[in-house]
Amino acid sequence: MKIKILGAAGGEVTGSSYLVETTTAKVLIDAGMFQGGGVAEEKNNNQIIDPIGIDAILLTHAHLDHTGRVPVLLKNGYRNPIYATAATIELAEIVLQDAAKIQVQDVMRKNKQHPENHLQALYTPSDMFSFHELCKSVSLHTPIAIAQGITARFYEAGHMLGSASIELMIQENGQNKIIVFSGDLGPRDQPILRHFEQLPHADLIFLESTYGDRNHRPYSQTIAEFEQVVHQIVAEKGKILIPAFAIGRTQQILYHLAILFFQNKVTPFPVFVDSPMALAVQKVMNHHPDLFDQEALDWQRRGAFPLDPKWFKFTSSVEESKQLNKLDGPCVILAGSGMCNAGRIQYHLKFNLDKFTTHVMIVGYQGYGSLGRQLIEGAKTVKIHGEEIQVRATIHTLNGFSAHAGQSDLLLWLSSMLVDRPKIVLTHGENSEREALALQIEKKFALQPLLPQLNEIIEI
Repeated sequence: MKIKILGAAGGEVTGSSYLVETTTAKVLIDAGMFQGGGVAEEKNNNQIIDPIGIDAILLTHAHLDHTGRVPVLLKNGYRNPIYATAATIELAEIVLQDAAKIQVQDVMRKNKQHPENHLQALYTPSDMFSFHELCKSVSLHTPIAIAQGITARFYEAGHMLGSASIELMIQENGQNKIIVFSGDLGPRDQPILRHFEQLPHADLIFLESTYGDRNHRPYSQTIAEFEQVVHQIVAEKGKILIPAFAIGRTQQILYHLAILFFQNKVTPFPVFVDSPMALAVQKVMNHHPDLFDQEALDWQRRGAFPLDPKWFKFTSSVEESKQLNKLDGPCVILAGSGMCNAGRIQYHLKFNLDKFTTHVMIVGYQGYGSLGRQLIEGAKTVKIHGEEIQVRATIHTLNGFSAHAGQSDLLLWLSSMLVDRPKIVLTHGENSEREALALQIEKKFALQPLLPQLNEIIEI
């Protein structure tokens, strides 16, 4: 048995993908897109996964860095099952269709600027035609045979709606082995979603390490800072731009704004969700109240559900989006993408970064090389759509909103599976983060994790 690491390795956070191969089967866990600038684009074009012989694809969750290369597999002829939770399937379809449209738009713009390049999108919306029919929804905790000698079981990961950790039970040459893939794990104090579940046993564990070097600040402090910024823009009649992934972070921000309004802590002001995708996501969330935590359910029972669209205005058309840049504050505009790589947030930054009354609230991880990373590192000018833009806005970084578990939560999740001293592999983290987590695992559990490179093969 061997597992080839096809992404999120060697200090890379995005592009998660693992190919599990036994003598009788080949299974792919995630097929994520690399994100974060030109180098990431090269990897997406060069790290093409061969679909031949793959019996099944299993998805931990719907984020693009875990699903974004699935359409490439479909484009190249993959026609076997894709297993995921029902919420992940619904959300992944939204995410991937949006990604395909953005790629087509970006390529058209670049080819217009440099016609001699003849660039092509990695995939287009038409490459998604078979996605839905291939998907098979799974229930948490229910074993499902996915290939000869391989049974899978999904557990709550608490990272986003429908997210899961995956356990593979593998029979090969008379031996039974259990491999666990954490997927992305959420912090236990995050609202709306249920906590991650701990698994009972493993022989080999692939653990994410996005924030393996630190814990997030207490969530209550993050909310206090968030409220302070909101009060500041009300006083200044300013504008808050929030680059946020349409799934997860957007709903989290809306949740807290609605509570502020509902509790009369601040006079309600216009909040715009400039994302057709976020509106589609809202409908999916309404389908799955069973995945909400107790606090969210309590608000719902009281008739004051913070994710009720009545608190916000969703903008769909491009014209509506353009009009937002003419608005005076106070107001909040949430738009994707979360790392400012693409999408409508780039246009809002382009027209507002040079204003002192603009506040940019960074509420999630920013990949190396991304526009969001440049902003939090203090860039005085940034390039958007080929234009040099002065940065006069105030940049706020609120890492406590992260949908990723911090170091203590990662160690807690891991601790339940260590009785038989499994092999641990750290992926999905920059080198400093995964090295710090490896050191803590060695100190706390006397186990030395592996820190693999891209395309490295782990054998059992």
